Amino acid sequence: MALARELMGSSLMERSPFLASASSTRLRLSQSRNRSFLPLEGRKVQLAIRKSTTPVAAISEDMDLVKVVPEKAVKFKVRAVLTVRNKNKEDFKETLVKHLDAFTDRIGRNVVLELISTDFDPKTKSPKKSKEAVLKDWSKKSNLKTEKVNYIAEFEVDSNFGIPGAITVTNKHQKEFFLESIMIEGFACGPVNFPCNSWVQPKKDRSGKRVFFTNKPYLPHETPEGLKALREKELRELRGDGQGVRKLSDRVYDFDVYNDLGNPDKGIDFARPILGGEKIPYPRRCRTGRAPTDTDMNSESRVEKPLPTYVPRDEQFEESKKHAFTTGRLKAVLHNLIPSLMASISANNKDFKGFSDIDSLYSEGLLLKLGLHDEIMNKIPLPKAVSTIQDGGLLKYNLPKIISKDKYAWLRDDEFARQAIAGVNPVTIERLQSYPPVSKLDPEVYGPQESALKEEHIAGQLNGMTVQEALDASKLFIIDYHDIYLPFIDKINALDGRKSYATRTIFFLTDAGTLKPIAIELSLAPSSPRPKRVVTPPVDATTYWMWQLAKSHVCSNDAGAHQLVNHWLRTHAASEPFILAAHRQMSAMHPIFKLLDPHMRYTLEINGLARQSLLSMDGVIESCFTPGRYCMEMSAAAYSSFWRFDQESLPADLIRRGMAVPDPTQPHGVKLVIEDYPYASDGLMIWAAIENWVRNYVNHYYPDSAQVCNDKELQAWYAESINVGHADLRHADWWPTLATPEDLISILTTLIWLVSAQHAALNFGQYPYGGYVPNRPPLMRRLIPEESDPEYAVFLSDPQKYFFCALPSLLQATKFMAVVDTLSTHSPDEEYLGERQHQSIWSCDAEVIEAFYEFSAEIGRIEKEIEKRNSNPSLRNRCGAGVLPYELLVPSSESGVTCRGVPNSVSI
Repeated sequence: MALARELMGSSLMERSPFLASASSTRLRLSQSRNRSFLPLEGRKVQLAIRKSTTPVAAISEDMDLVKVVPEKAVKFKVRAVLTVRNKNKEDFKETLVKHLDAFTDRIGRNVVLELISTDFDPKTKSPKKSKEAVLKDWSKKSNLKTEKVNYIAEFEVDSNFGIPGAITVTNKHQKEFFLESIMIEGFACGPVNFPCNSWVQPKKDRSGKRVFFTNKPYLPHETPEGLKALREKELRELRGDGQGVRKLSDRVYDFDVYNDLGNPDKGIDFARPILGGEKIPYPRRCRTGRAPTDTDMNSESRVEKPLPTYVPRDEQFEESKKHAFTTGRLKAVLHNLIPSLMASISANNKDFKGFSDIDSLYSEGLLLKLGLHDEIMNKIPLPKAVSTIQDGGLLKYNLPKIISKDKYAWLRDDEFARQAIAGVNPVTIERLQSYPPVSKLDPEVYGPQESALKEEHIAGQLNGMTVQEALDASKLFIIDYHDIYLPFIDKINALDGRKSYATRTIFFLTDAGTLKPIAIELSLAPSSPRPKRVVTPPVDATTYWMWQLAKSHVCSNDAGAHQLVNHWLRTHAASEPFILAAHRQMSAMHPIFKLLDPHMRYTLEINGLARQSLLSMDGVIESCFTPGRYCMEMSAAAYSSFWRFDQESLPADLIRRGMAVPDPTQPHGVKLVIEDYPYASDGLMIWAAIENWVRNYVNHYYPDSAQVCNDKELQAWYAESINVGHADLRHADWWPTLATPEDLISILTTLIWLVSAQHAALNFGQYPYGGYVPNRPPLMRRLIPEESDPEYAVFLSDPQKYFFCALPSLLQATKFMAVVDTLSTHSPDEEYLGERQHQSIWSCDAEVIEAFYEFSAEIGRIEKEIEKRNSNPSLRNRCGAGVLPYELLVPSSESGVTCRGVPNSVSI
């Protein structure tokens, strides 16, 4: 606590001005993620003793601290240090404008600052203000190539000015700049920090002054008189007026429906339903205000890549993140280009011929694998950059982790089952409560609710137990995609090159704590000649290939449900309304905004890019996943029938699925039904750490329920998140109330869990597991032939060829691999759970800072415990010959595709 107070400063301590840069005084976590404190070296402390209520602070021209006890107000000077982040790479136009700004800065077109006091001046009926100051050294430092540049300004203030609470910045240059932070030195209270992290637009583009507040949190009713009007004005500007087209430089947060996924102007095949509203409920997204299409006034016109789509300026990727994402996208373009060329040269290149074709994607690359490198390079005029990148290995895929330890692990039933609890989608499996399972769909529309599964299908697989005994002993589990896929089955199977079932898979829990699949139900529309069939583990060569095809259809169902429901809907789309409402309703000074801030980073940008390239008509999701053009309608169907915010916490979700039971004697309040359930056992440790951190934080600011109920900004945030952001479900009776500190703790813990650990568990394993397409095909092109089908003879004559004809084509597979490679990549500027930008200045509350370091240390301990578990041979779902360790919830990571790491936010 003492160190935290020293770090933040106190009323009796003053840091010597400009003794060290912000980078040298910032506490850093060691590479080993040991959250112990590092010594603060070279700090000088001077005491300024107060003997009266008059502010005691003055500073001379040489910036030495002087004790002044004036009888009346006198003038003194304080200094501001602005940290501005430079761009690493500038185009010619940016360089030209930068030089122009340096020149005009010398003749008075400066960056102008003004300090605002927390005190209110009754004479002027406005906050006390300093005289305006300008940055002295902009032109002199304009050619510095460093990542960050510190600029200096000097203010003249009265001795009765009080404590600074805000600062305004006016940019009279032509070019925007990224303002990282401002530190004011010279007041008796110690250095005053302003964490900015924002783009400051030129005055010509944005009239008015930008305002930044200090790092001191204030609940709305605690706001000093001098800051009340500014606090309200800033929020009004962030909300906007809901009108007009948004410019890329705007900072306006508003809501809209998903009406920009299709392009009806190109024809009816390119139109897509509007998601959001009474007809098709869905969460809201960030409004861009673009004009409607020519043929449908309710659909918004599209902005196609590479043109950017609008998100508020401060939500856009920073340079290093943008570069990493662009590199990934370039790789995806090239990976898409080459297979297209190959397919155009020879029709025979459209399908994989065997496992060796897939293997060569990693060993030889796309061109060399079929001997087409020279042919394509000579006959087709590719840009020089392409051949350069080819030489650099960019067209060669990295070996996915699933085949790195055991090339044939994916073929085994135990690995197929292990991935249900330790793979990329471990959140669907449920404990079977009754057998056979029963559908919840309307039987008049979708046929009998009864399953085709019978007791005889599984009785011989239960180690001598009856079905009822297995149920009672919590030995039977199910992954059930029947109800989400069946309403769309006829539409999907009518698409060219798409074939799907609505699947159910039954698993048995062995005495070793591992699962084994014992039956798969495959359902088609009730009008089909054979609407339901059951496939069981093989007994001969023919049934072996039948079983492999059935598992592939299950994996295809799983890939679609994972991407559309568990990943996109539950972490990306469902969190966006809470982020929009937070910016609109809670001031940057609000302590809950400060808590949520790192967990909202980049989400609006990645969601906007997803709408533009992934989710849109003919986008990657439609191209690569079995449901095709019906993908987003399936996601919306899940939102209406499945999504409930009150069951999105990890303990509630585990209990809902029957994978855990309430148990107050356990550390996390629940007892797992499968003890070795890696996602759940690791996740519960992280959940508890987040919950404890949030509890300490909330209880510090909200000692009782009255504080929660009377916080108008907090209540407005939560109400708008539900009533506007999730408007179509606003009348549901399951929404948690927000009336007590415990309510707030629960809501915030759930949100932080979803955007950090839950998203990490669902996202960063996509390439390590899905990059080998046979393990997890995103789409299937053939049904399993019946004996009466003409294709059955083809299947019998060459089952491996039939298997590969059922998998995605070369073009589909490589396109999917390129995209999930990009989506599984950590960027160099990733911020992981337990870390924060500018740790020393995001808050000036010493107790809160201390609690954060305790949370950070706990995350470090969790990482060590996960590593210990992954080397425990008794935990067979994460340790063993050819078994991948479960690292998706290991908090830290290097950049790249690592299959580990828990970022603070949904950032990719």
